[in-house]
Amino acid sequence: MPRSEEEPDYKVYRSRPKVFGRRDGDGPGRVNEGLQELRGEAPDAPRSPRAKPEYSVHGKRGGGLRLPRLRRPRGPGAGSLVAGLTVGRVVKWLLLAAVGWLVLSILVFLVSAQIHQTSKADDSLTPAGFTLTSPQTILVLGSDARVKGLAEPGAQIGGPSRSDSILLIRTGGGRSARMSIPRDTVVDIPGHGRAKVNAAYAYGGAKLTVATLQQYLGIPINHVVEVNFDNFPSFVDSLGGVTVNTGCVVSDINGGRKNGGFSLRLKAGANHLDGLQALALARTRKNKCKPSENDLTRARRQQKIMSALKHRLLSPTTFIRGPLVAWSAPKAIRSDMGGPSLLGLFAAIQTSGDPKTRVLGRVQPDGGVAASDAEKRAAVAAFLRG
Repeated sequence: MPRSEEEPDYKVYRSRPKVFGRRDGDGPGRVNEGLQELRGEAPDAPRSPRAKPEYSVHGKRGGGLRLPRLRRPRGPGAGSLVAGLTVGRVVKWLLLAAVGWLVLSILVFLVSAQIHQTSKADDSLTPAGFTLTSPQTILVLGSDARVKGLAEPGAQIGGPSRSDSILLIRTGGGRSARMSIPRDTVVDIPGHGRAKVNAAYAYGGAKLTVATLQQYLGIPINHVVEVNFDNFPSFVDSLGGVTVNTGCVVSDINGGRKNGGFSLRLKAGANHLDGLQALALARTRKNKCKPSENDLTRARRQQKIMSALKHRLLSPTTFIRGPLVAWSAPKAIRSDMGGPSLLGLFAAIQTSGDPKTRVLGRVQPDGGVAASDAEKRAAVAAFLRG
């Protein structure tokens, strides 16, 4: 069929084949632009595309991959997240270090306690449960034995001695009580008749002292702790000393410094004592500042030292010295208890408060100390109640 002259001449344009599929700019918008070019028309103004992030690699200009810039968070909490994570991590490691230090101190204490378990009073004691959870009666004894640094020339070191201090502690299972028995209390000592209670230690050591007190008070004694005066000063020194409030004290132990013993000079008020000073204060019987003092006064002074030791054990500086204190503490005593029982005892004492110590008996005209049966019953009942 012949073509009419008025019929327009059409040209067919074929697009090049796409290599990777649809490219940016393909689609209806791109077709319209092509038609406009064929008609000689100006292309429509391009629509503003949605803002796209600019990317950049290594700071290159004019090409290359451009990565989005990270903006620093703004506001009152900006940067607190990173700081919080850092502080939290530090606290976590400090807590782990503290727990590890505590565990190490406990292990050192258990080993030291097992090594220095030396008391020979086992067969005179009454068995009881675990020291932390069961009520216990503990006998604490200190002797007047001569020790290095406190003995006059010619004195026998470690020879027969009398009990210088006698203290009963009721602890464990939530109980907390203390009762002091003055060394000059007159009692019946099994196999030796009537004498001052401190003589029982000279006759038969801790074993006979336990039997004497059980008969005198009518209560069972579960464990015994003997203060080892040879190592007691080292224990106090491992704590960094103790602070005790005292009156004026001037005393000469075992003949005083001039005779090879030890001289103590304390002013009234708070006194920070090292190991030898604390031991001398505990053993002071004749105070030249106050000649009227008696054995009851000394017993109260010993309780102040014990309370000072307890408070010192809970101080942050003692925690830092943990392993050293843990090794020294069992060496300062002799006990029938092994490591776990002794650790339970220390824990019970530390968590049971700081009860006032009751001193049993009154000073008699002859210088001895005695208590009536009614006074003993009342004191024992209060002691057992804790």
